[in-house]
Amino acid sequence: MDIVETAPHNYSHAGRYEGVGAHLFAIACQVNLEAGCDGFAAFTSKSGLVQYYKQKLNAGVFRDRKMHIDEDATPILLDKYMRK
Repeated sequence: MDIVETAPHNYSHAGRYEGVGAHLFAIACQVNLEAGCDGFAAFTSKSGLVQYYKQKLNAGVFRDRKMHIDEDATPILLDKYMRK
């Protein structure tokens, strides 16, 4: 993924809509699955969000801010944000 950004009025728990950013990641993983790539997605995190992505998205870390959502984390994301 190149850029995933939430609008300023959706930042944090005080945001207008909850879960927008994580929902965008779920959409990216769904598109990835449909393309036959097993739901694996890589991205570079903003420096202050590494722990957040690990916790919220079950993302793993390659090194520093290089992160990934693997084939084990993708179904969890999809169940939470896409399959309601």
